[in-house]
Amino acid sequence: MSPQTSSVSLISPRGFCAGVERAIAIVDKVLEKHGPPVYVKHEIVHNKTVVEGFRQRGVVFIENPDEVPSGLPIVYSAHGVSRAVRSAAERRGLKIYDATCPLVSRIHAGVTRLRAVGYEIVMIGHRGHPEVDGTLGQSDSGIYLVETPEDIEALRVENPSKLAYVTQTTLSVDDTRHLVNLLCKRFPDIRIPEKDDICYATQNRQDAVKEMAADCDVVFVVGSLTSSNSNRLKEVAEMLGTQAYLVDCADDIDPRWIEKARRIGLTAGASAPERIVRDIASRLQKWTDGEVVESPPVVKESVHFSIPKDLL
Repeated sequence: MSPQTSSVSLISPRGFCAGVERAIAIVDKVLEKHGPPVYVKHEIVHNKTVVEGFRQRGVVFIENPDEVPSGLPIVYSAHGVSRAVRSAAERRGLKIYDATCPLVSRIHAGVTRLRAVGYEIVMIGHRGHPEVDGTLGQSDSGIYLVETPEDIEALRVENPSKLAYVTQTTLSVDDTRHLVNLLCKRFPDIRIPEKDDICYATQNRQDAVKEMAADCDVVFVVGSLTSSNSNRLKEVAEMLGTQAYLVDCADDIDPRWIEKARRIGLTAGASAPERIVRDIASRLQKWTDGEVVESPPVVKESVHFSIPKDLL
C-alpha cells in the first residue's frame, strides 16, 4: 500500500493487569523450580501468544487434573477453578500452585460465605467461560447464572428476600449495569456486593477506549478471541461508532482496514503482552508513514499481587 500520513495513538492503560502478571510469574517460577513438564488447568490466561510461548517451554494445558501424571505440579489458571477440581487435584496428591486472580478468589470466598448463611446467588456472566464455571462450582446448589434480560425475567429462586448477586470480572461495565438494574427491579431485596466485582483493569481499559475511540477512525484491540475483556474493548469502540478489530498480532491486520484512516487507536486486553502492541505500532507506522503517540493514561494503575511465598 502507498504510505499515508496518519497518527497511531497508544491508548492507556492497556495490557497486562496485576492478576495476569501474577499468573504468568507463577508459571515461570514453577518451571524454574520443577522443570518441564508443568501442567496448567486451562490456559493460564486467554492469550494465544502467551499460551504458545509456555507450550514451547514445556507447559501442558489440561482440563482435568486426572490428566496430570503422579508427582508433577499443577497450576490453576488465573480464571479460578471449581471446588470439584480442587478436590480432584488434592485426591491425586498433586503439588498445587494457585494462580487464581485474587479478585476472582475474593468472589469465590464471598459465594462460599453467603451460601453458608442461606443466601442464594445470582451470577451475571458468560456461559461456558472458565471464570464463570469456577465461580458456579463453589456451591453444589443455590447459584444461578444469568446472561441476558430474558434470563433475569425467567429466573425463579426459592427465597427472594435472601438473594445476592456477583458478576464475572471481565464484563462490559455498561451492559452489566443494565443487568444489575433489572435484577434489582425484579428482586428489590437483593444484596449488592460491598465492592464492584468487575476488575479494576477491565473498567480502566474500557474507560480509556471510551475517551479515545470517538476521535479515531479505527481502533485495534490486541487480544485473543477467547479473551472476554478484549472482546468487550472492541464492543466499546464499536458502540461509539468507530470501526474496531480484535487482533492477536501484526500479521492479523489487513492494510486495507486503514487505507482512509487518519487517526488509529491501539489498545490491548488485560492478557496481551506489551511487546505485541509495540510490534503492531511499528507495522502501522511503517504502513502509514505517520507517528506513534503515547496518549496520557486515563488513570494510573499501581495494583500489584504477590506470588506464593514457596515460589520466592
